[in-house]
Amino acid sequence: MADGTFAALLLIAGLTDMGTNYCRTATGCLGAGDQGSRVAFSAGTTVSRRADEGPEGYLRYDFGRTIGPFGQALGLSLGEESGAWVGYGLTWKTFLGTSPFYTELHAMPGLYAAGDDFDLGGSVEFRSGIEFGYEARNGWRYGVSYDHRSNAGLYDENPGIESVQFRVSMPLR
Repeated sequence: MADGTFAALLLIAGLTDMGTNYCRTATGCLGAGDQGSRVAFSAGTTVSRRADEGPEGYLRYDFGRTIGPFGQALGLSLGEESGAWVGYGLTWKTFLGTSPFYTELHAMPGLYAAGDDFDLGGSVEFRSGIEFGYEARNGWRYGVSYDHRSNAGLYDENPGIESVQFRVSMPLR
């Protein structure tokens, strides 16, 4: 997937949703909303590009407040070949009709420390991706995610890496 594709999809889908469902409400286009906060744990591997494949763990906290159609999230990943990354950004989720199946996009700028792992070109790295999943009646979500990390051309080198992970997310009540 090309650099920035998921971030562009998040922006297009979120702004379309905002114009259709949020701007005509009393709170306005970017009015604060409530959603349940959640914590997600993911495990998977980095794939493709010039990096060696290697395991990666990812922890994400989804805040209980929204900004219009956008959720807010804080993420931290650690990998054998993909260093350490921490970031904050936006999410956008939609359920497929009235089914328990959903799609979620995220875009998160963050800081990266390669250590002895793969050099992504600099310390500022952007993570964007997509998740397909199922939400059980108890609110737990199970999904498969694919995301891309790169520096968006901020530095001379911009190799980027992708990750594929299985994610389990639980509501915090």
